[in-house]
This record gives sequence, structure tokens and C-alpha cells, in this order.
Amino acid sequence: MHVAHLSLHDFRSYEALEIDLDPGVSSFVGRNGQGKTNIVEAIDYLSRLSSHRVAADLPLVRRGAERAVVRAAVVRDERRAVLEVEINPGRSNRARVNRGPLPKARDLIGLVRTVVFAPDDLALVKGDPTERRRFADDLLVLRGPRYAGTRTDYDRVLKQRNSLLKTARARGGSAAESVLSTLEVWDERLARLGAEVMTHRAALVEELLPLLGKAYEAVARGAHRDDAVIGYRPSFEVPDGADAAEVESLFHVELQRRRRDELDRAVTLVGPHRDDLLCELGELPVKGYASHGEGWSFALAMRLASYDLLRSTGDDPILVLDDVFAELDSGRREQLAELVAGAEQVLVTAAVAGDVPAALRGRRFDVADGQVVPHD
Repeated sequence: MHVAHLSLHDFRSYEALEIDLDPGVSSFVGRNGQGKTNIVEAIDYLSRLSSHRVAADLPLVRRGAERAVVRAAVVRDERRAVLEVEINPGRSNRARVNRGPLPKARDLIGLVRTVVFAPDDLALVKGDPTERRRFADDLLVLRGPRYAGTRTDYDRVLKQRNSLLKTARARGGSAAESVLSTLEVWDERLARLGAEVMTHRAALVEELLPLLGKAYEAVARGAHRDDAVIGYRPSFEVPDGADAAEVESLFHVELQRRRRDELDRAVTLVGPHRDDLLCELGELPVKGYASHGEGWSFALAMRLASYDLLRSTGDDPILVLDDVFAELDSGRREQLAELVAGAEQVLVTAAVAGDVPAALRGRRFDVADGQVVPHD
């Protein structure tokens, strides 16, 4: 699968942009702030309905415009389909396939899949747990788009439950009793949805573990594949191999046990929104112990493991290397280029053409002053 044509309207800095793309490698070269990352961000958004750069949709719409449109012609097994998303900040987004509207925008997720390498990837291993939870959830959505609905439902229930906890604390005394009875209902929903999220994440980590070791060995030459380890750490104790029903029961018990603390703090203290992924190198946490280079190698290995996992269950994902070569030494540049050069489609951005390894030169576009021009 590859993107053959990309059309942008009022997306980021582009009022209108039309680009023809080929399989293999395409690089977008230009100084920072010229709009090269906006191009690959649009394709990534079409894949996940989420940006790897910002959490909200508003920054994706060009200043002064009400909405943005991302449209791509995607070729799979010589068959062509046109995917489109209309981004409407503050309102529901709309999605179409071959001009036909989809019931929900999220039905578009996973029709084309991306794996993005970006400068912020170091936060995967050195940042807070939010980054690692997002990594797992994004990957789960691409593997099975229905997971997006489960995660959205969990967030909605969590928000409602937190609101009730705040109300109970504000009222106090006997007035809080009616709120607490309602809280029981939300406990059941939270435990059911949370158990589903947790069991999916635990299973994902089990599948990623051997792929991560293999990828780290390839990225960090001289390393052994058992040096790099990833694990799942829930916010409460769960036995290995527990199924969703067991996790739900344990979740509910833990909610009861922490009830007083939650009422005092007016926030939900238990659940997948407080889980973490453990990243270890040589039996020590990457965060706080690994060098900068080791951290980068681990983060790259996580992305490569994601790519290998996705391609094992479907089409090759589109690889996006967004300004990552400036962050790597020459050895790691060449090694990463060697590992990804055979992908069906690779999109590279760089401020300086010389930063792009020879194996990934491919077709080059120059990006400057809002113009994207094929390089002669």
C-alpha cells in the first residue's frame, strides 16, 4: 500500500496543495518552519485521526479558515481508493471513502497505516507515562480500529466519575450519599471498560517484547536482543495471564479499597489512565540510567517493533521519518536507513539534504515559502 496523491486544503500552512507520490522513498527538504512536516503530518492524521505533534485539532486548521480537508489517493494491490477527512474543530469531523460518507469519522482509522519516527520519540522512554500509554493505544487502534471506541468510552466514563467525586467532596455529609450510590453504577462501567483496555495493552506488550529485542539488536550494533525489555505495569496488582473478567473483578475491588482516598482527592486513582510501560535496558530503567544514545536507540527500536508488528498483520505501514536524522550520529543514521529502506513507502523530512543517508535519498521535493517543488 502507498499514497499516490495527497491533497490538502486549509491544513496547517497550506491553503491548497497537490502532490503526486511514488512507492519507495520520498524526501521533503527545507528549512525549519517552511511546512515540510505539515505534509507528513497530514498523512499520519488520515491514518489515526490524530497528530503526532499536537493533542487537539484546532492547530491543524489554517488561520482564518473554518475547517481543513486532507484527501489521499491510496493504492493497494493496484486498486485505487480516495480517503478523505474534513477536520472541524469543536464539531464532529467527517470522513469519506471514494466520495461516499462514512457513518463515523473514526471508521476511517486503519484504512491506511503509518509509523512515525519523530524528534519527540525520546519522550517515549525518558518522558512521563502519558507518552508510553499513548504509544500503546495508538498502536492498538491501528491494529484494530474498534479499540478507538473502547478507549473513547473509557475516557468518557472516567470524566463522569471524576465529576461525581468532585460533587461528593463539595457536598459532604448526608448530601453526598446520593452521589455515592450513583458512583457505584459508574464504578461498574469503569471496571468493565478499563479491564478491556488493560487486557489489550498487556497482550500488545507480550507481542512487542521479542520484536523490540530484535530491533534494538539491529539499531545498537553490539547489543544483545535480551538487553532491551518492555513490560506492562498496571496501577494495581494483576496476575500474569489474567483475562478480562478477572481484571474487571480486581479493578472493582481496588476501586472499593481506594474509595476514601478518591473522595478526599476528588479524582480516580485506579485504572489504565494511570498505567505505565516499563522500558528497561540491561535490567535497569532506561529513564534515569541510559545514555542519550542508548535512549534514542531504544525509542527507535520501539518504532521498528511497531512497524514489524503491523506488517505481520496486514499491509506494510507507511514509514514517516520526521526530521530524525539531525538527532542521530552518522552510525545510527546509516543503520536506521538500512533497516527501513525496503519498506513499501518511506516519507522523510530534513532541514538539510546532507542529513539524509544515501540509502534514503529517493525522490526529493524542495519545500520553501509554501511551495513544494520536485528537485531536478
